[in-house]
Amino acid sequence: MDTTAFLQRIGVDEYDGPPRLEALTRLHEAFVDQVPYESIQYQLTPGGPLEPEDAVKRMITREAGGYCFQMNGSFALLLTALGYRVRMHRGGVQTANRPGGVDASHMVLTVTGLTEDPDRVWLVDVGLGDGLRQPMPLEAGEVYQYPFTLRLRPSDLTDGWRLDHDPRANLIGMDFESAPVELDAFAAQHARLSTDPTSPFVRLASAFRRTPKSVVVLRSIGLSETSADRVDNTLLETPTDYFTALADIFQLPLPHHTAADRDQLWRRVWSQYEDFLARTTPS
Repeated sequence: MDTTAFLQRIGVDEYDGPPRLEALTRLHEAFVDQVPYESIQYQLTPGGPLEPEDAVKRMITREAGGYCFQMNGSFALLLTALGYRVRMHRGGVQTANRPGGVDASHMVLTVTGLTEDPDRVWLVDVGLGDGLRQPMPLEAGEVYQYPFTLRLRPSDLTDGWRLDHDPRANLIGMDFESAPVELDAFAAQHARLSTDPTSPFVRLASAFRRTPKSVVVLRSIGLSETSADRVDNTLLETPTDYFTALADIFQLPLPHHTAADRDQLWRRVWSQYEDFLARTTPS
């Protein structure tokens, strides 16, 4: 991996020194601000890289984002290259449409060996969409990460931990196991989630960005921005508005997409919006 190029991709021009909490926090914030969590990649060409080295190359050359396996896998690769001790864990998320459970459909990272306290464990997760903006100490408690409040507690489902998300977030919570695993523990779920037509990542084009000022989410053509005191919603009703938002808000310029690709993507996301209206509009 070209560590310097990847640091530049996330907006960190200089990095020096031993693994410290301040540096880890800076890297985490930069990553979720500059690399969008997104399923745009699966709308025209299902399937994508799981290997962190390949995901990093894609993020750099295409200015692309990723989803949990790619985001956390690439971040783990970067942290390891910078001297952090990183472990991967099997996790699973709970949403309004999906019950909780630990089935390796989500990858979680923990980090130890920080200079200030080498034995203290930190939860690190840049692949949770509107989840963490900064690392959390892996201990029961509550933290405020603008504009959300997050809570960690022992999991009721596994020998591990539960992250309860803010009620205003898209995610209800996430459970993960204490035992560390290797990358191949996620291969089967990656193959399913990135290619199966019924997968939520294939069925819906979405993008998330965790900025210092707000959390911005795009689903099909619906754009929402959550701040501390309000949620602003907008419909992107033209292709120009849609692709401008992808490039300017989510930093997804899609340089590899031709005009025909863009037309196909626009028709797909508009169809997803029409399907949403059909499901939610009273007959």
